[in-house]
Amino acid sequence: MTPLAPQITAFLRERLPHERRASIHTCDTYAHAFRLLFQYVATQLKMAPSQLHLEHIDASMVLAFLTHLETTRGNGAATRNARLTAIKSFMHFLEYRVPSALDQIRQILAIPLKKTDTKLVRHLTVPELQAVLDAPDPHTRIGIRDRAMLHVCATAGLRVSELVGLKVADVSFDPLPCVAIQGKGRRERRLPLSKQSGFILREWLAVRGSVRDPALFLNAQAQPLSRAGFAFVLHKHVQAATGACPSLRHKRVSPHSLRHTCALMTLQATGDIRKVALWLGHNSLQSTEMYLRADPTQKLEAVSLLTPLPLRRGRFRAPDKLLELLRTDKVPDEYAKRTDHERPWVGPRRRLTVHMHELR
Repeated sequence: MTPLAPQITAFLRERLPHERRASIHTCDTYAHAFRLLFQYVATQLKMAPSQLHLEHIDASMVLAFLTHLETTRGNGAATRNARLTAIKSFMHFLEYRVPSALDQIRQILAIPLKKTDTKLVRHLTVPELQAVLDAPDPHTRIGIRDRAMLHVCATAGLRVSELVGLKVADVSFDPLPCVAIQGKGRRERRLPLSKQSGFILREWLAVRGSVRDPALFLNAQAQPLSRAGFAFVLHKHVQAATGACPSLRHKRVSPHSLRHTCALMTLQATGDIRKVALWLGHNSLQSTEMYLRADPTQKLEAVSLLTPLPLRRGRFRAPDKLLELLRTDKVPDEYAKRTDHERPWVGPRRRLTVHMHELR
């Protein structure tokens, strides 16, 4: 029996951060996946999670855990695949450390990912975005901070991890306001900001104070703002903006919705999907193609360039009611549902009688 605790500790503390150089957000996501897995297995086996062994995590247990995610926790197929990806990464790590469990590991690696639905991205319209940006109170310190965060996130199209990871040293105003971003996959990019966004950032830096923490946006305890903290701030201002824009009441607005909104606005302004990918920091255009499906302007241009095919002329004439009534192949619904042994003989005269009764 192979104890599981030393193996998962080496995977989360050595393999991911040092050998794979995974970001802290990836490490947190993987740790959460294994926390759910070990809690489920320990509950099924009625033992403490610290007493689990590698032999307890077989293919049947992993499949039962994935079913538990979808049925009990209500997770979708995308979340299920993300948890399975974390488990498979751990199994690849164990291939060389525990060769005796190779058959068990290969059975888990053979579990396929579930196909997911490709839905349109959730985004805001221009009036909805304007209502959200106007929601913070610019006369308070927290309101100035919230307005600066929302403007930078919406106009620069930042991921929430990129926004809360900004430092004061990443912002420059000479010659133009811009921010340096450490993006996904350790890809850096530098984005210019509008004069309005630069002015709002200057206001926040003026009231931020001399805090030793290098983070750009701080919470009420003068500590770096977390992703959950920004999600709470956004939800609060979306609720406040529903008075000025009632359509927000029926929309689920997440921090990533601001990124989608920025991408669609950039696509409509430039008409170039490559510029959108460059602005968002995508490594491949395949990640940016989803905005082409959500933007109707690209499809309208294609429709306007096509020459419509001519239609055949003609007018529809409704059938005569009397002739339609005398059709012998028309059987009432209550007789059509019965079998041949259950219903009496129905001839043309019977059908005519039934139809005449219905017309009355």
